[in-house]
Amino acid sequence: MVFSSLIFIFGFLPAFLAVYYVVPARFRSAWILIGSYAFYGWWRLEYLAVVVGISLVSFVCANAALAAKSKKRKSLWVKLGVGTDLAVLGYFKYTYFIAESIDAALISFDGASLGVEKIVLPIGISFLTFQSISYILDVSRKDAPPARTVMDFLAFSALFPQLIAGPVLRYKDVADQFQSRTHSLLVFQSGCKRFVQGLAMKLLIADTVAPLADRMFALDAPTMAEAWLGAGAYSIQLLFDFAGYSAMAIGLGLMIGFRFVENFNAPYISQSVTEFWRRWHISLSNWLRDYLYIPLGGNRGGTLKTFRNLMLTMVLGGFWHGANWTFIIWGAWHGLLLSLERAIGSKSRKRVWPRYTGWPFTMVAVIVGWVMFRAATVTDAFEMYRGMVGLNGINISAETIYFNQPIEFVGLIVGAILSIAPSINPRVSVPQYLMSLQLFTPLMFVGCTIVLSARAHSPFLYFQF
Repeated sequence: MVFSSLIFIFGFLPAFLAVYYVVPARFRSAWILIGSYAFYGWWRLEYLAVVVGISLVSFVCANAALAAKSKKRKSLWVKLGVGTDLAVLGYFKYTYFIAESIDAALISFDGASLGVEKIVLPIGISFLTFQSISYILDVSRKDAPPARTVMDFLAFSALFPQLIAGPVLRYKDVADQFQSRTHSLLVFQSGCKRFVQGLAMKLLIADTVAPLADRMFALDAPTMAEAWLGAGAYSIQLLFDFAGYSAMAIGLGLMIGFRFVENFNAPYISQSVTEFWRRWHISLSNWLRDYLYIPLGGNRGGTLKTFRNLMLTMVLGGFWHGANWTFIIWGAWHGLLLSLERAIGSKSRKRVWPRYTGWPFTMVAVIVGWVMFRAATVTDAFEMYRGMVGLNGINISAETIYFNQPIEFVGLIVGAILSIAPSINPRVSVPQYLMSLQLFTPLMFVGCTIVLSARAHSPFLYFQF
């Protein structure tokens, strides 16, 4: 079950909300937990045990660390909790990658194949792991209050609006909301608007552009026009798919009184890569900064150590996205860019790059990175790069013109305009203006429903992470 499905919109969500607003407030955490487990179990019931197990271990270890009488005992409980969370993530997400790499090395030396079999990755496990680790560390350091009850923490861990693909929540940001939340018609309406906005971003923009991106990335030898068209289409698809999911999650949270952190802030208007990471997947950027970059030493150990810490943070952040060399290289690419900007003064200067060059440099750097992020293999990515520099020709082929649909280009153009609109008028962006129109939300919802009825199932891109 996904947010952009008829069964969720017209079945699960109305039933969940109806019961939620009928039961007494003291039972609402329990109902959130039941509903969230039902939502997750709809995918694969047996993997629900993974979610429950990670949550219980993290709750017990965090509370034990908080109650520990000595630093040594506290450290042991923290290591046990964090180590268990990482071990579960490592098994499901990286075992096959490591075994496959060893297998490839053995075969290259005329050795016998290990016969590696893929392991099904539980959806949302990366987000759940990060949230659980932050809870253990925050509670043990007394930076966050422990959950009042195990029920509250289990409900937080499984909170269905954000369990599958974020944003990455920290318990300390919502702890008070588990005790008291504001429920009103105005808040509920705001939630509905955000949900419909995210639904439209996903269905009307991301899913419309997706076939164009897939077609270009499937070409054996894309020309310059085809490679840049594919890279641009995927850049729009990824933004509106993931930002759309985040908007839907925030909207669903508001419907039940929760206020989640914003996860996107017009990233494609950034004037530097440093600024881009303050606007893109904000909850993940902040998590990597607070729980990885700063503990590694941040910028406290001199220039070279700062560059090292940036590189390690971004490489590990890339590896978190997926067990593939493409993600590691993508992370390293951004680590290099962030180090370069730090070297030329991104911390001390308001503008990193000269006027009128910051935005085009940033967008080219980000789009080049998205090619590696999207490609199935490093070889496929470099084939796209060959096309982008014109080594396979320049013009678009007749076959590409024939198979691409006009509506895909309309979606690409509209998406591009909406993604940079805040730079034209930062006070009132186009989406905010449209959503303020009284009839726009109902009309957009009707349009999304029509599209949902006509199209095949399309999962969110970040489900794979």
